[in-house]
Amino acid sequence: TMQKYAPVYRNSKDLETGKAEVAKVLKKFKDVGVTDRTLVWNTDLIETMELENLLSQAAQQMFSAEARKESRGAHAQENFPDRDDVNWMKHTLSYQTARNIEDAAIKLDYRPVIDKPLDDEMHHVPPAKRVY
Repeated sequence: TMQKYAPVYRNSKDLETGKAEVAKVLKKFKDVGVTDRTLVWNTDLIETMELENLLSQAAQQMFSAEARKESRGAHAQENFPDRDDVNWMKHTLSYQTARNIEDAAIKLDYRPVIDKPLDDEMHHVPPAKRVY
């Protein structure tokens, strides 16, 4: 799902579709179970916990990428090829709304970027477009 709908070069249509697809995958996690009940070297439990974590990260990445209407750094979106410092000079914060991923929605919030040093030991370096 991530490779198909959120590759390196993304577009709005695929990201929107990807949000719906990743939400379907999250709902399926309720069918995952751990059969090994041992307390030592329980790889079944570890792999289930890792899967839950990866699914949570995938959903948060997909929803965050779809919301950001610009290209910046490693996030390149074909529909929005330029950087937009006016509207997107901020950090995206994503959260699960419930403990269990199959019951959770993804909530997005933002916080401002601190672009000036907090002390006088370093001079201010203004944000600039990456050019290679």
